[in-house]
Amino acid sequence: MYEPMSLDQQTELSPDEIHEVLTRHETGVLSLAKADEPYAIPISYGYNAESGCFYLRLVSTPESEKRQFLTSSPRARLVVHEADGQLYRSIIAEGTLERVDPDELTVERIVQYGEAKRPLFEIWGETKRDLDIQLFELEPDSLGGREIELDPEESDA
Repeated sequence: MYEPMSLDQQTELSPDEIHEVLTRHETGVLSLAKADEPYAIPISYGYNAESGCFYLRLVSTPESEKRQFLTSSPRARLVVHEADGQLYRSIIAEGTLERVDPDELTVERIVQYGEAKRPLFEIWGETKRDLDIQLFELEPDSLGGREIELDPEESDA
């Protein structure tokens, strides 16, 4: 029989711990919504621990579902997680996804986007000329994280 984890095994991560996890990773899941329709995609990101800002390069085709969700400045949630043995951590960043006009790029911004590598799981059958690469920034309104230490006996059950 499954028994839920006790709440005393969960702890909130400090801001320093959150930044440590986010700088250690480069991929997460970006969730967007339009009316009652959700959309979530795996993405790669660059992260600046000083400003707390995420930098994303999103690739889409003219008829893609992704492009439909990116037509305005949508509210977004980015989830980054890791598991290491009996330890599980998750970070959730929420805010408005803002498109960056290429004319507004500075050297500092370009460096941040260099950290946003395109994930290997993003495979395209279309030719490169049909792909649209857009730059976005997510400066979270809220950023939180938690850590759960699993009891070895519970995870074996």
